[in-house]
Amino acid sequence: MTLRRGIGTLALAAAVLLAMAAPAWAHDQPDGTTASFVMADWMFWTFVLFGGASFLGACVAWKLGHFRDMDDQRLVPLFIDEPDYYTPEWAFEDDEIDGDPDLNGVEATSG
Repeated sequence: MTLRRGIGTLALAAAVLLAMAAPAWAHDQPDGTTASFVMADWMFWTFVLFGGASFLGACVAWKLGHFRDMDDQRLVPLFIDEPDYYTPEWAFEDDEIDGDPDLNGVEATSG
């Protein structure tokens, strides 16, 4: 019950914050010398936000053991038994090689 109440409280707080936010218009910009740093500030904080979140996510995954035995995990697809969809049936037949002298090592003569 407390988890459901906490999610509801967070959803309500997010809705209130979105409702109270003033719309940003294209002509709204800071005046003076700070106007040239607005884009750089957004780029820096976006990098910090996403970079920090991905770093924390990688740390959590490491602590949970998701990077353990990485060398053995590369072999897992080799043990999956599934039909071969890419090799045509005629490639498995050996009788074509026996019937054609050019494929048995005899050089083909032109003329």
